[in-house]
Amino acid sequence: MARRRRAERRPVTPDVKHNSELVAHLINAVMQRGKKSVAKSIVYGALDHLRQKVPDTPPVEVLARAMENVKPRLEVKSRRVGGATYQVPVEVAEDRQRALALRWLRTFAQARRGVPMQQALAYEILDAFNNTGNAIKKRDDTHKMAQANKAFAHYRW
Repeated sequence: MARRRRAERRPVTPDVKHNSELVAHLINAVMQRGKKSVAKSIVYGALDHLRQKVPDTPPVEVLARAMENVKPRLEVKSRRVGGATYQVPVEVAEDRQRALALRWLRTFAQARRGVPMQQALAYEILDAFNNTGNAIKKRDDTHKMAQANKAFAHYRW
């Protein structure tokens, strides 16, 4: 951990096609080994697939609502107190909410075997938009864990 100063947060430039920072974050989350052009084609293909599945709503808005549904509000962090480790529920910062939601969408899209990544990502976003799917289940599990450990909230730091 840096001792001198906090690292500055660099702003993400919006993507060129939809002019959306959220889409740019999704592209960066999907990107592997620095291959941004491959990640762009995957994300744009997924958004085109969403445009066909939900024709009355713009795909960026579908993505934004899916993200709001997936974002966790609470999570647990380990806290060591007197030789015992407690799972302490804490509120999640906005940038971490977005990072977790994007990571969960990407991870569960990759877990769909036998489906191209464009379609898998589109299906996962569509499931999150409809409040179903693995990413929503992960968020609910995170909230349940925080709720179950509410008794240790006084150890918050």
